[in-house]
Amino acid sequence: MTYLDVVATAIKKCTPDDALPEDNAIDLFRSYAVLLLAKGEAVTGEDVHNAWVAWMASRGLVHDSMVPFKDLPPATQAEDSPFVLAIRAAARYREGIRNE
Repeated sequence: MTYLDVVATAIKKCTPDDALPEDNAIDLFRSYAVLLLAKGEAVTGEDVHNAWVAWMASRGLVHDSMVPFKDLPPATQAEDSPFVLAIRAAARYREGIRNE
């Protein structure tokens, strides 16, 4: 297990069960881990969406929501919120551990 897997697992644990993808999606959560390490609590819905689009494309999948974040309807944009909140929560937790 790499350090990215540790961060990815922390983000996944902070994500509400009803927002989790149906499959394991470890590669998606690794992308979210990169966002956490690069942006911490400053991560945005657009960042999460871009990571999701990259993950979908890497799996050879196509979806109507694979467009720039700004072009999505507000309700679809809101679907990224649980992941934004999970990344921010995991970032706060990691920061707290470093400051102890």
